[in-house]
Amino acid sequence: MESESSSHASRTRLERAFGFFRRYFVALEDYMRKILDWVGALVVAITPVAVPAQEAPEHAVIVHFAYGSTDLQRLFELEERLESAISAAKVGEFDGNEVAVDGSDGYIYMYGPDADKLFEVVRPILEKTSFMRGAEVRKRYGPPEDGVREEVVKIAL
Repeated sequence: MESESSSHASRTRLERAFGFFRRYFVALEDYMRKILDWVGALVVAITPVAVPAQEAPEHAVIVHFAYGSTDLQRLFELEERLESAISAAKVGEFDGNEVAVDGSDGYIYMYGPDADKLFEVVRPILEKTSFMRGAEVRKRYGPPEDGVREEVVKIAL
């Protein structure tokens, strides 16, 4: 009988312990849900709302120039100056170049919301660059479509 009561006492202690842990974990789970709800609300509250941007027209400034060399170091130096100036003035972006395999001529591509402002920033840099003398600059006032207004300017000789 003693072993029966001792086993009953052990079982009771075990049930109490399990009961305690069950209540503890249920309470912990409840607290965790509340914390997660609070964190979720906080994330929603601090997340910036995306405002649809008005699509800026895709103006372009495209420079066609005579180069005369397969050594592109001078062109890369010019590109760095153009990219820095465009970025600092926040008038668009420098997109890159195309140069003929023989180095005879090439194109530089720049884009932004206003071709005139973009050209105003890059023009002094182009005019100070020897291989840009006589270059043809095409300012395009919109996307690359038929009928979009363009203006051609020559870099002084």
